[in-house]
Amino acid sequence: MNSVIYIRNASQVVTVAGASRAPKRGPKMEELQIIHHGGVVVQDDRILFVGSDQDAEEFVEDQFGHVKENIRLIDASGKIVTPGLIDPHTHVVFAGSREKELEMRLQGSTYIEILKQGGGILYTTTQTRAASEEQLLDESLKRLNRFLEYGVTTIEAKSGYGLTVEDELKQLRVARRLNETHPIDIVSTFMGAHAVPVEFKENPDDYVHIVIEEMIPQVAEEGLAQFCDVFCEEGVFTVEQSERILEAGKRFGLIPKIHADEIVQFGGAELAAKVGAISADHLLKASDEGIKRMAEAGVVAVLLPGTAFFLMEEPANARKIIEAGVPVALSTDRNPGSSPTESLPLIMNLACLTMKMTPAEVIAACTINAAHAIGRAGEIGSIEVGKKADLVIFDAPNYQYLQYNFGVNLVDSVVKNGNLVVERRK
Repeated sequence: MNSVIYIRNASQVVTVAGASRAPKRGPKMEELQIIHHGGVVVQDDRILFVGSDQDAEEFVEDQFGHVKENIRLIDASGKIVTPGLIDPHTHVVFAGSREKELEMRLQGSTYIEILKQGGGILYTTTQTRAASEEQLLDESLKRLNRFLEYGVTTIEAKSGYGLTVEDELKQLRVARRLNETHPIDIVSTFMGAHAVPVEFKENPDDYVHIVIEEMIPQVAEEGLAQFCDVFCEEGVFTVEQSERILEAGKRFGLIPKIHADEIVQFGGAELAAKVGAISADHLLKASDEGIKRMAEAGVVAVLLPGTAFFLMEEPANARKIIEAGVPVALSTDRNPGSSPTESLPLIMNLACLTMKMTPAEVIAACTINAAHAIGRAGEIGSIEVGKKADLVIFDAPNYQYLQYNFGVNLVDSVVKNGNLVVERRK
């Protein structure tokens, strides 16, 4: 008999079902499609059944009654089952750390001042360029293990700390190796346009030319990424440069993403709509017109409350964005400078406490909407028959309890691709 897991007696099975074709927007983000006192049956890497305890028991007896002793039973009494959490915006592959910058910022140093002293992204770029693939693999593996402990079963991973052709490819190759060996699924994004490297400070258009003419074609040739991202921001890449890069990526089959309107209102949200980006991320300063256009174009807003929290800034206006009809997802933005955390549950807490999102909206934002933000909603993001068996059991009597307890890891067990990969109950 093929591998079967039967999760039963759950207080709630939070299915988030019915939104695989389009992300949840507005009031729909509150609709989680909960089964009270339910069970889930998994065979191999797929969800075979989800329903009430009684129906689940009858299904198991009917399908597997003659071999029930071979089924892996998981008693979820007093606990909830959710889809595996999805993080749609990380910079997880890099070398080194920047803990000293926290003290500098607490003493009043600005990002630009830290940058001038050799810190910021330029420091991480130096460390990443110097690192071998094996070093990057080892450092990133530790981060992925922590993600898994927090119930995250799929992440997006960006390049952007190499800023040379070979070093950008190196980051993406490491991400591919991790995807092949680690339980977490990794969806890769090329982000050579993360910053203008020092050597092109006086001639940023020359660097844009390299991104378009050299990096993107090689990334596409090796099949190293699905998406192309750019930091469209004052002092980084202009709207015009960003559009050129994203359109070049599209010509090579890379779907646009964009870091938009994080520091100043810059037109990034409007550009996301114009180029048909799958997501626009950050959006702390996005204009009302940009938000309106994103809603019309169906662009997912990926909000990063942990970044604003760590940088001691006001977060994005989630309520305005949701009420405008833009589907919202949430992410850690895991990176070495502005969000050094793998705890997506903490980000969920912060979304409630700093952006006034409801617990139900937060669940939708970290499951089905996050899946849409990385083009995977047909496979993951909800508990539905036929989808991948990516599930989390939380030691919580209901989904609201997750946001009521902040800074606490309530993960009980994690099932990834039908395998029990985290088991903390013992």
